[in-house]
Amino acid sequence: MLAICCMSLLIVSLDNTVLNVALPSMQRDLHAATSGLQWTIDAYTLVLASLLMLAGSTADRVGRKKVFMTGLIVFTVGSVLCSVAPNLSLLVVFRMVQAIGGSMLNPVAMSIITNTFTDARERARAIGVWGAVVGISMAVGPLVGGLLVQSVSWRSIFWVNLPVGLAPLLLTLRFVPESRAPKARRPDPIGQLLVIALFGSLTYAIIEAPDAGAATVTPFAAIALGALLALLWYEPRRAEPLIDLRFFRSAPFSGATVIAIGAFAALGGFLFLSTLYLQNVRGLDALHAGLWMLPMAAPAFLCAPLSGRLVGSRGPRLPLLVAGTAMTASGLLFAAFEAETSNATLLIGYVLFGIGFGFVNAPITNTAVSGMPRAQAGVAAAVASTSRQLGQTLGVAVVGAVLASGIHTSAYRDTFVSAARPGWWILTACGLAVLALGLLTSGRWARGTAERTAESLSSPGVREAAGVVAGT
Repeated sequence: MLAICCMSLLIVSLDNTVLNVALPSMQRDLHAATSGLQWTIDAYTLVLASLLMLAGSTADRVGRKKVFMTGLIVFTVGSVLCSVAPNLSLLVVFRMVQAIGGSMLNPVAMSIITNTFTDARERARAIGVWGAVVGISMAVGPLVGGLLVQSVSWRSIFWVNLPVGLAPLLLTLRFVPESRAPKARRPDPIGQLLVIALFGSLTYAIIEAPDAGAATVTPFAAIALGALLALLWYEPRRAEPLIDLRFFRSAPFSGATVIAIGAFAALGGFLFLSTLYLQNVRGLDALHAGLWMLPMAAPAFLCAPLSGRLVGSRGPRLPLLVAGTAMTASGLLFAAFEAETSNATLLIGYVLFGIGFGFVNAPITNTAVSGMPRAQAGVAAAVASTSRQLGQTLGVAVVGAVLASGIHTSAYRDTFVSAARPGWWILTACGLAVLALGLLTSGRWARGTAERTAESLSSPGVREAAGVVAGT
């Protein structure tokens, strides 16, 4: 079951890493601006982030196996549609179809893992294996994507999802038993609409800011703020909210959520800048650009299971400190020393980022999943997955907007390094946030907040789950 669940993560994460290598080819073929490239990534991650909590709670209610298989089918169909998209607008629409299917995969798979591995150490190690799959996608994705783009076309990158999607579908049908939560939450349509309004309007405002101007962007920023305030007012008043805000009183749980946003914002921005630089500035073809990404992907793959073992034996603090330090050092190399301009510093920067990202996944996943009742495992996993996708969406949106505003109509190759520098400083700040929050939310004070949160919640199941966070 762990292997089947990991395969579902593989197709979702592989899709993004493969797509990044194909961006320059898509840009030329579809005559897309930088904002158009951002939307091919963010349309996917935005829909994914918006629907993850709905998918998790639906799986707890109607059956995890049923929702999981539906997600695999929708994702595979969306991939076929992407491969035949005639223009950028339809490609973005079909990416959203993919995301609807993808939203049914990761939180449901994580809930299956959570209910299968009930021992804390076993669960941490299983999550370490789960995190290693992201490293595999980072290693295989650029190579496969580069080979397909160079030998066939960018459309062929979506064909990879067909065998990788059908295999877990058949295996799930055969090996995964159906399961539901003993008492699943009721739907929360108003909360779901507010989440979609918040994520969608915020992302649109950031991506379109460099080109559209304040008059166009301000209403969307106002919608995002209004949706956030409405969520904070409405959700605590529901008996069964989409997400129980009381859990955020626990510092480990809140820290894991914010760290996930920061870490995956750094990943999204890092891949976006690196791909455009290697192909559009250095002039590498897609395959050689993919090979250059290996020094980042290999450490991410190797460090993820080690991080899971450390979380199981020593807790989340050490992996988070290693992750924050390495990601900060990597961002600083590019921001302050223009690491792109030398092969040696470029290599070091990639290795450092791979180490940092490899160590960050297991502690944030384990802490976030452990911080919710096991009966609501789908919602618990969805919180962690939503944080990741929201982070990646914001990372691409913010870094892409900064890059676009720095280049404008100037010569692309001549201005890229200087235009990208503010983006690298943003990624450095993300690494510092991981480091600071990892230190702050994994000590004695943080465990105390988790214990007090457990005492303040009336449900025995919730008290028990919050106690697991304290133990972690």
